Amino acid sequence: MRQKLRVAAYAICVRDGQILLARSPAPDGTHEWVVPGGGMEHGEDPYDTVRREVEEETGYRIEVTGLLGVDSSHRVFREGLGRAVDHHAVRFVYEGRIIGGELRNEVGGSTDLAAWQDLDAVPGLVRVGMVDIALRLWRERPVTGRLADVLEDAE
Repeated sequence: MRQKLRVAAYAICVRDGQILLARSPAPDGTHEWVVPGGGMEHGEDPYDTVRREVEEETGYRIEVTGLLGVDSSHRVFREGLGRAVDHHAVRFVYEGRIIGGELRNEVGGSTDLAAWQDLDAVPGLVRVGMVDIALRLWRERPVTGRLADVLEDAE
């Protein structure tokens, strides 16, 4: 079985009752909303990753105002008709504040649209689970930096 580790960093940017999200095509071709962010490059610090990824996906430059927590996900799945993959994802979730740039869509990347969404509307959006995890970290601000029930569900 092949093992795969992915380390990523994401930012929750909230202002005036709205959250900044990006839209990404799902594997089946539909679209789903995601938290701006993404995978670390080799040798890159997660702090630098989140700033780079938010700018790439939304056009905004952010100031990181805090580390909200770390989410860890572990599962085994098949790649198409291929062999099983033991996948472990470690995701840093930061809080960010917009300090510059202009909202724009990413061209040629993993997302195709960036937009501010009302916080109250998020439950009705087609979204990845990471949106809910990141919002819970932002709302609850657990002192341990982890949502214990999410980790227990993943184990």
